[in-house]
Amino acid sequence: MSILNQSIDERLLAANVAIDNAISDEEINGLLAGFGYNSEKLSSGKALYDSAQLLNQQQKTDYGDQFAATEELNQEYEEANKEYMRQVKVARVALKNDYAAFLKLGLEGQRKRTLSSWLVQARQFYNNALADTVVLEKLAVFGITQEKLQAAKQAIDDVEAANARQKKEKGEAQQATKSRDSAMDNLDDWISDFIAISRIALEDKPQLLEKMGVVEPS
Repeated sequence: MSILNQSIDERLLAANVAIDNAISDEEINGLLAGFGYNSEKLSSGKALYDSAQLLNQQQKTDYGDQFAATEELNQEYEEANKEYMRQVKVARVALKNDYAAFLKLGLEGQRKRTLSSWLVQARQFYNNALADTVVLEKLAVFGITQEKLQAAKQAIDDVEAANARQKKEKGEAQQATKSRDSAMDNLDDWISDFIAISRIALEDKPQLLEKMGVVEPS
């Protein structure tokens, strides 16, 4: 099977088997040394494997962190938006005869769909509502107290913080993928030459090739 058709985990496992058994088996070690693969060169291959393996695990961790951050963001947004929309609907009733306040709180039109625009719109609503005593009095008549507005505003702040964390985790996951892929390219290149030479060095010892995980095509 071509390396290109194997998953990264499969390529790492195959590389580890080939390198470790070449290092630990004295007969394989001796035969390969005659073709330039001495202990130092085998150790360099092992180092490439170790690096790729570590970066592969880090990439998986970082993508797990990104997924968790995205889930947290979605949950924070869903909860904050539910309360925000409830209060917007109440405010449209409470301020229907105060067009200046209606505009001040951004109550006209539909709510924005993108997160960045939604945050701007929600902040306009809460900042201006909390800063206007007349608006606060009119909203309180319908059960939207200053304390409820402040709690809802905090939920908006939490969404913004969750969005920042998600962006950070996404960036780290993307960088981890680039680092992992670069390390895999280096390892694949080394392994390609190593296996090609091993087939030559061990052509009379197919059982040793099998020990390295190299199966000759039938």
